[in-house]
Order: sequence, then structure tokens, then C-alpha cells
Amino acid sequence: MSPRPPSGSSASDAAATGREQARQRVIEAAVDLLTRGGRDAVTTRAVAETAGLQPPAIYRLFGDKDGLLDAVAEHGFTAFLATKHVDPDPRDPVEDLRAGWDIAVEFGLANPALYTLMYSEPTRAASASFKAGMEILMGRVRRLAAGGWLRVDEELAAQIIHATARGAVLTWLSLPEHRRNPALLATLRESMVAAVTSQRPSVQDAGPAGAARALRAALPEQTTLSSAEQHLLREWLSRLAADG
Repeated sequence: MSPRPPSGSSASDAAATGREQARQRVIEAAVDLLTRGGRDAVTTRAVAETAGLQPPAIYRLFGDKDGLLDAVAEHGFTAFLATKHVDPDPRDPVEDLRAGWDIAVEFGLANPALYTLMYSEPTRAASASFKAGMEILMGRVRRLAAGGWLRVDEELAAQIIHATARGAVLTWLSLPEHRRNPALLATLRESMVAAVTSQRPSVQDAGPAGAARALRAALPEQTTLSSAEQHLLREWLSRLAADG
């Protein structure tokens, strides 16, 4: 007796699985070529050959080469996300900030071609993994604010932290090896720490700004106020924090 043909649903599932496997194979091939030969090595023909597919398959799976590069960048953001360690209650939030910054820089230095591709297009900030990574960063910033350590607004702090790490990596990679001085990375990190944090929790200082930042960071965790009251209080606290 001949085997029963798969049902419509089973056939559809098998086709989707096969497509996803082929897609992953292509991405891995592109990452390998990128790592070994840089962006110029990632041609549709070379990727297809490395993945064991015909070039038209690249277009069926990704639309065009730009679609493939976007998928490779998303792969990079996912890999970067996996390196992030989240401590919900660090003993020293400022040291936790330093450690997170170091991890971001170390990933970039270990994956130069992939990192450069990840940050070569501003539109890649829409990546789901990029957004997840930024949420982890915002969590660190929120803990700093809640402890009264934050010197500036939370959004500005996150932008400074992200920009200094990204700038440190891309600047380092742009330098010839004999001009790469580790003091550059250490100095940029400490400049970032000084720009966004106080030497001691600012809620212990005179003045309302630090206390306003700390209270504003803690607002999402309370349930006493209504949404409208929270919104109004957050506006007042933001004005007080900015005045400081």
C-alpha cells in the first residue's frame, strides 16, 4: 500500500519549515562570508553557493540583497541580545552600567564586520531585537533613576550610553591597529558615566531634581494613583527634574 499523501495542513507546515530552514541556512552563509571577507564578499551568487541553493532562492526568501542584509543585521542584534546579562537588583547600579557598556563594546570588537553592518542603516533601529536590547538598557537607566543616581533625563541618558558605546566601537575599528589605544575605550566609558550619573545618589543632595527623578522612575510600580493622576504627576516631576 502506498503511503497516504500529507494533508493540506501538514503539507503547508512542512513547506513553512523547509522555507525557514533554507532562510536560516542563507543567513548563516551570509554571516560567514561577511566575517571572512567583509560586506563586499556578500554577493547573492556567493551566498547561494555557500548555502547550497540557486541564486533565485535568495530573492524568493528575502526579496532582494538589501532584504538579506537586513536579515543578517537582525541575526546580529539577536546574537548581541543573548550576551546581555540582566540583574534586576544590582548591588551597585553604576558598576552595572559600566559592565553593560563593556559588554556592548566587546561584542562590537569581536564581530567588527557584523557590528558595522548592524549600525550602517538608521532604519535598522526598527529591528525587534534592537528594540529588546534598548529595553534592557532603559531598565538599567530606570534603576539608576530610582536610586537617585541619574544626573540627566532617562531618555537622554539612554541615548548617551548607546551613542558612546556605538561611537567607541566604530572609532576603534576605523583606526589602524598601531593607533588603537585601550585608554580610548576606558576614557569614553568613564566620560559616559560622569555625564549620566552623580557621584552619590542625588536624592541625598539638597534640591528637588534628584528626588523628582527617583520618584518619577518609581511611578509605574505604584497603584494608588489613577492613570490621569500619574500622568499629571509625571509632568510635574519632569519639570522639576529638568529644572535641576
